[in-house]
Amino acid sequence: MSDHARLSPAAGRTPGSRRGFSVAELLIALMISSMLLTATLGALDGSFKAYKATTESASSHVIARMVMHRMTTMIRTGEDFGPYPINPILDPVLTPDPPEIEFVVDKDEASGFERVIRIERRDTTEEDVYALWYVQTDLIDGVQQGEAESYPLLTNVQNVTFTLHYDVGPRLQHATIDLTIRPDDLNDAAIAANLESASMRLVTTVSPRRTD
Repeated sequence: MSDHARLSPAAGRTPGSRRGFSVAELLIALMISSMLLTATLGALDGSFKAYKATTESASSHVIARMVMHRMTTMIRTGEDFGPYPINPILDPVLTPDPPEIEFVVDKDEASGFERVIRIERRDTTEEDVYALWYVQTDLIDGVQQGEAESYPLLTNVQNVTFTLHYDVGPRLQHATIDLTIRPDDLNDAAIAANLESASMRLVTTVSPRRTD
């Protein structure tokens, strides 16, 4: 047998044998896999943030519109509005501070019964964040009957103003509601994001049907 045959690389190699990966090749493969995984997780995190911001904005917008519609409906059918200016002839426009509006939604002159609704802004535990509250009080001959019923209409309120325009009487000509809210905070650590939805502002003007 020749020396060439003895030194041939193929000599002694079994059929089907393969050379393994080197340490350097394994490290390069791991680095590429890590980069791809990081990019995928980054894209997924961005999708969660965008979804969170969109759903918060949409749900808050719907709730705020429902509350605004309810307030305008109550004002449209109400009477005996307050608070009212001392002299509506000289100063017919009033913007209560703190913001509130009060009116009668049901009245029975025979029994002296009145149902008074007050919508008011209240402070919350968060700084510069308020809640809009509904307060219902029943009166007979001006005397309160039982405890007032109250509950929050809307939370996460950044600002609200009631601008009341009066005529002689004083009779409310129209009221302008200017409402700014921020989207709900889900407070979910699993999808916590730095992306915040923009605040939303709703403005409407409503006139009561009863002007007497």
